[in-house]
Amino acid sequence: MFLACWSLASAPHCLAAPTHTVAVAVSPKNFVSNVTLGDLRKIFGGEKRTWPDGSHVKLFSRAPGTTERAALLKLLGKSELEYKQFWTAKVFQGDAESEPMVLPSSGMQREAVTAYPGAITLVDATDIKPGMKVLKVDGKLPDDDNYPLRP
Repeated sequence: MFLACWSLASAPHCLAAPTHTVAVAVSPKNFVSNVTLGDLRKIFGGEKRTWPDGSHVKLFSRAPGTTERAALLKLLGKSELEYKQFWTAKVFQGDAESEPMVLPSSGMQREAVTAYPGAITLVDATDIKPGMKVLKVDGKLPDDDNYPLRP
């Protein structure tokens, strides 16, 4: 087990993260603290493009073959090929400017959620660092029983 810590509502939170648990990280400026699994699917599926305050959602993902990408594909119920085709069609139809930006490292994920106020990404829970904001999913954090983003 690896101890991961982050801030949640200005209070530090730590967990002994089991392997392959994925957390939802957003900009520390985002006032949202909980998201439903259904809304998370809509966000990562490009259907929900703004946060409740009206700011634009900025999607970031990890490359194929990573824990985070596997969790994303599972969340959306798509294969890697279906995911690529899905975003190609959204761009071609004018429903999106581009597919989500792929980040090659967890360090770049941390930088992205800090730099972009509307940023959201799936992060391996072992890669959560102090200062990163983690959303609850259906009221649960990665260390809670029945957390929905666990394999």
